[in-house]
Amino acid sequence: MKKMPSKVSKALNKLVKTQKKGIAWLIDPDKINSDNWNKIAELGNHKNLPDFIFLGGSTYTGIDLNPLVHKIKTLCPTVPIVLFPGSRFQLADEADALLFMSLISGRNPEFLIEQQVEVAERISQSSLEILPTGYLLVNDGEILSVHQQSQTLPLLNTEKQKILQTALAGKLLGMRYIFIDAGSGASSPVSSEIIELVKKRMDQTPLLIGGGLDSLEKIDKTFSAGADLAIIGNAAEKNPDFLVEAIAFKNWLNQRLFIN
Repeated sequence: MKKMPSKVSKALNKLVKTQKKGIAWLIDPDKINSDNWNKIAELGNHKNLPDFIFLGGSTYTGIDLNPLVHKIKTLCPTVPIVLFPGSRFQLADEADALLFMSLISGRNPEFLIEQQVEVAERISQSSLEILPTGYLLVNDGEILSVHQQSQTLPLLNTEKQKILQTALAGKLLGMRYIFIDAGSGASSPVSSEIIELVKKRMDQTPLLIGGGLDSLEKIDKTFSAGADLAIIGNAAEKNPDFLVEAIAFKNWLNQRLFIN
């Protein structure tokens, strides 16, 4: 099948080149309900939109995500939908792009390469834009759903050199994006020191940060440290208005950058 235009990769790389910041809304298919649909519908008519909608979760076992993708596109047609799969089953040809991730912070071969092998042929024949991504789980030692499902432990925020080496290894292996995730529902996000260290050594590589971003202060620190894209999931589930606040804050930061 004909591949989708590379609009997502262009948008991510544009964030790096312009030093602007982006927000992605992470929707977990297991947790979507009537309130989420109402928020998506409201967002579709809102002037402050997220840069991307990420779709996926560590525990989702549904058969087909396409109907969900189709409904989101109907309600919010201008925002690219990027699959953030927790397993090989979370695919949807109607999405715009796929984070083709390898869990490089762990040593479980199932999520380092095995899941990817299982879907490689199907993905290569799809129209999805493929985003090769090195995925690192980093927090202060919390064991969350993503760790239980992947049977891996997070790297600790204090393991600075090991995290940097892992991210660099991912880049040298050809991964064009680095996603560092504290995990859904984490009490604290990836530390500013880690973000700054990784970004300084990989300044032209889009750096995606998620997990524990439940306040504007934490988002501000994440952006100030060098993150290009902040992913908001659990906080938006608990307080849908927070997403709109985060997008408005991001727009304000970008406008201030333009003025400066």
